[in-house]
Amino acid sequence: MAITEINEYAHLTDADVEALGAELEALRREVEADRGLRDVRYLRRTILAQRALEVTGRALLLGSHKRPLWLLGTGSLALAKIIENMELGHNVMHGQWDWMNDPEVHSTTWEWDMVCASPHWKHSHNYIHHKYTNVVGMDHDVGYKVLRVTRDEPWAPKRLMQPISNIVLAATFEWGIGLHDIAVGDVLTGKKSRAVGIPQIQEFGRKIGKQVAKDYVLFPALTGPNFRHTLTANLTANLIRNLWAYVVIFCGHFPDGAEKFTVDTLDNETQGQWYLRQMLGSANFRAGPAMAFMSGNLCYQIEHHLYPDLPSNRLAEIAVRVRALCDKYDLPYTTGSLSFQYLKTLRTINKLALPDRFLRDTADDAPETASERRFVGTDRALGLKTAIAEVRRRRRLRRRASA
Repeated sequence: MAITEINEYAHLTDADVEALGAELEALRREVEADRGLRDVRYLRRTILAQRALEVTGRALLLGSHKRPLWLLGTGSLALAKIIENMELGHNVMHGQWDWMNDPEVHSTTWEWDMVCASPHWKHSHNYIHHKYTNVVGMDHDVGYKVLRVTRDEPWAPKRLMQPISNIVLAATFEWGIGLHDIAVGDVLTGKKSRAVGIPQIQEFGRKIGKQVAKDYVLFPALTGPNFRHTLTANLTANLIRNLWAYVVIFCGHFPDGAEKFTVDTLDNETQGQWYLRQMLGSANFRAGPAMAFMSGNLCYQIEHHLYPDLPSNRLAEIAVRVRALCDKYDLPYTTGSLSFQYLKTLRTINKLALPDRFLRDTADDAPETASERRFVGTDRALGLKTAIAEVRRRRRLRRRASA
């Protein structure tokens, strides 16, 4: 099922893993020492662009009864919300700009433009997800408690609804993220202390109230007789932001090659093994400068997982170095076009809606679930990238022989 021995899976010795970790740590220190004015300028320009887009969108929607103005205003507002969510909110709350000691862009003070309260997200994402990345049973982002994305989770009849659940989650992504850390069901059943859960639910309720009042009452009301048109524009902008955030996040975590791990891998985990788990458990997608910016630079999800608190504008240059290290240690560097990565993710979600008896690949050698047992019978002297290619070659030959 999931990987239990990460060094064995990676075809690296203990010394290799620690050498890799040392090189990645040296890269971190190099970037930290180089942070400065160009990074500050990037952040300030991003904030200025985001605010200009939002003001422009709100102004255009004063005439939202006219379809061209509705379209332009909705588009501008959607872009502003995407930038605020992806390149600002997500990255600021990761602490990427804390080194500036500016309270306006500090992880402890930023509250983003979505219904999820920032303290809840920082706990479920910064702490749980990034510490226990893709560890089954520990990282709740593995399927978001809604989807089965690995065979390590037993099939249940409710999974037949997974294709529909996936669509609902995509459209309401900010609400799913908002509920993620609260675990209302656990509060109701007593698995989570009411002393902890009730205040969280109340804080979530207050954040919902602020967002609903702003987007669906105040700003529509400011457009007077165009209230209904502006209301639909705001709903549409939020929907676009939700769908985009969903696609970006899913393409970084669930395509083929984003591996899963058992809890056993955490036993005495070294820094090198933590770095290795981030590299094997994440996936990138190819993007030009504009798409990278709109994704919050999460097209470099591998690099983000290696260095979640380094400024996002540095990930493109870091990626060149990380890819070179993958080549040096014969490790896969999982990437592809956005559409290709999402189609592979969608295939996994729809496929795992079915009981395991309908699935063709083995539980140790499937596109979405693999373990070190997939390499039985292969040359252990091979590196991981080469070994995976050899396993795939043998599989193709077996299928041709049986055809």
